[in-house]
Amino acid sequence: MAKLYFRYGTVGSAKTLNLLAVAHAYSQQQKQVLVMKPSLDTRFGSGVVKSRAGLERPADILLEPSTTLSRDRFCGVSCVLVDEAQFVSKTIIDQLRSIATELDIPVICYGLRSDFRTELFEGSRRLLELADEISEIKTTCFFCNSRALFNLKLLNGEPTTEGPSIELGAEEKYLPACAACYSERLRTKERVAPLAALHRAA
Repeated sequence: MAKLYFRYGTVGSAKTLNLLAVAHAYSQQQKQVLVMKPSLDTRFGSGVVKSRAGLERPADILLEPSTTLSRDRFCGVSCVLVDEAQFVSKTIIDQLRSIATELDIPVICYGLRSDFRTELFEGSRRLLELADEISEIKTTCFFCNSRALFNLKLLNGEPTTEGPSIELGAEEKYLPACAACYSERLRTKERVAPLAALHRAA
């Protein structure tokens, strides 16, 4: 039986780059891959899955919270890849579980585990409950060389826990941080220059 996978990591851990590499590998073997993303992710265009390294490909399906995935759409598909899975609704994750189980198609979901307040997103929570295999795509803390665990949000360069849980942005707004640096930066409110963040991420 095919499996449902959840591959999570902090911001800047090359999750989308990993997804695009898997899609390329299937395509090189002349196997059909279906790439999905939530419609609300419009940072690089509404219909594009794009990594910060510059690689991109069109999304085959844009997911709304109430999307119903027609079984006919999966005929001949060898693998399903889902970008930014943390933004996907519980209902969609349940359908992806069924696709892996009933249609015997592997489904690999990539996304953040938790928001900038260290709280689980809806999609991530459901994946942690249902996925056959859960693995971390690791990266280092922006401020030191320890393993990044959390996503530190910046508001005008200052660390914050204010604002909605879902607020799109890249390195100008979020940085990967280890537990110690995350706590310290929120305590001191030490500013981080957005341009320096972008330079470091590049």
